[in-house]
Amino acid sequence: MSRQFILIMADTVRKDMLGCYGNPLMKTPNIDRLCEQGIRYDNAYSCQPVCGPARSAIFTGVFPHSNGVVANSLPLGDNVKTVGQRLTDQGVHCGYVGKWHLDGGDYFGTGRCPEGFDPEYWYDMKCYLEELSDEDKQRSRKSSTAYDPDWTEDKTYAHRCTNRALRFLEKNRGTDFFLTVSYDEPHGPCICPAPFNTMYRGVRMPESRNYADDLSQKPFMQTLWAGNAADADPESLHSAGDGLALFLGANSFVDYEIGRIMEIIDRDYPDAIVVFTSDHGDMLGNHRVQGKNSAMYREIANIPLIVRGGEKGKVVTAPASHIDLVPTILEYMGLPIPRILEGKSMLHQFYDTGIRVNDYAHTEFTRYEVDHDGFGGLQMMRGITDGRYKLVLHLCDTDEFYDMEKDPDEVENLIDKSEPAPIRDRLHDELIRHMNDTRDAYRGYQWAVRPWRRDKKATWENDACTRQRENEEYEPRQLDYDTGMPIKQAVRHKNLYDVKK
Repeated sequence: MSRQFILIMADTVRKDMLGCYGNPLMKTPNIDRLCEQGIRYDNAYSCQPVCGPARSAIFTGVFPHSNGVVANSLPLGDNVKTVGQRLTDQGVHCGYVGKWHLDGGDYFGTGRCPEGFDPEYWYDMKCYLEELSDEDKQRSRKSSTAYDPDWTEDKTYAHRCTNRALRFLEKNRGTDFFLTVSYDEPHGPCICPAPFNTMYRGVRMPESRNYADDLSQKPFMQTLWAGNAADADPESLHSAGDGLALFLGANSFVDYEIGRIMEIIDRDYPDAIVVFTSDHGDMLGNHRVQGKNSAMYREIANIPLIVRGGEKGKVVTAPASHIDLVPTILEYMGLPIPRILEGKSMLHQFYDTGIRVNDYAHTEFTRYEVDHDGFGGLQMMRGITDGRYKLVLHLCDTDEFYDMEKDPDEVENLIDKSEPAPIRDRLHDELIRHMNDTRDAYRGYQWAVRPWRRDKKATWENDACTRQRENEEYEPRQLDYDTGMPIKQAVRHKNLYDVKK
């Protein structure tokens, strides 16, 4: 029997923008139906809440600090392989339709299909723009175009992505394949046709006490990020404006387009694995900030993740991560999981939600954007959660620690409190271990020696280990500096050899 794995992504979708995650005001019937037929993950996390870095982890199976995309407009490292390359090399057909954001170009991409994906179906945002007149290119970047009667659904990027995906599905029946459909919507400029462009007028996001967060316990960066909103009336941050209405409308428009795809999948691929997720969310005024940046708040980092193809109607509360998608896809296709990947396969959990794959999920941040001077510049952050507790380290700023059971709005920063300190320190030790195990290029004693962690001492050697890249599939085994021979142990103590002999 042939195997099909279909990944559907939207850009900038929060969990509470979907009806199936508990917001009855959201009109997302197709995603909700997918959820009813499958599994909903409640504690799934983006590896970095920024478009390019988030996608880099999704499609390589290694964190941004490992694949080189630590900010938007940086390319994948030359020796980093995508899931498309790995599958194609093993005879699995791979199609990619939609936003890519991993070629190091500008927001729209270069228009060139990356290695591993079928060029016949490649359709990044540059391809879309090249189909438009110069006048329509400019209109396609203005939110007001959503209200133009002549800008019908067939002119939108989402609709044309769906058309390309439908062509792939119609032409590849009976074959093993991996298909990605990556919508840019509802990301701004949030262009969507009627009735989506007006259906959310007057709608507000769910109430939260973090609209009134005074940020006094938070990293100073967040006060800078908030700008004038740092002193604004919380009610003004929670107002229902046309911008929010259009954003939510574009979200429901994407759901409509997903429905077109699901109609074909239901008919022709009832046994396929179908995954829906988003690269990250948007703050939308929570904690007084907008957009996304160096934070692990649930609004931007705790992303929707829905899987159909295993158990039905189940909810997984254990931590999950985008980093686990590549090993899951490889195992589903019957292929070995390379050592270099930094996640775990979730496949068995799809069929038995009682299985716990992860004890922790990790999120990081290094920089938002290379092309722009703003967005805070360099913001070194590493975060970890076990599902209830969340520890976020800001290398040059105040750290954060939350009990999300008692404080789901993440207002009370417990970083200096004594009562939860043992739990905080356990997460801290695990975070440092993870940075070492994944060869985080930015690791060092600075992450360990924090003002609240007095038992940690700074040392020049840190853990005193050498950790070499171990990729057996696409490059020669690396050589040991001390012997000139192929490494026997990728991770070894620096004192393993007596250099005097």
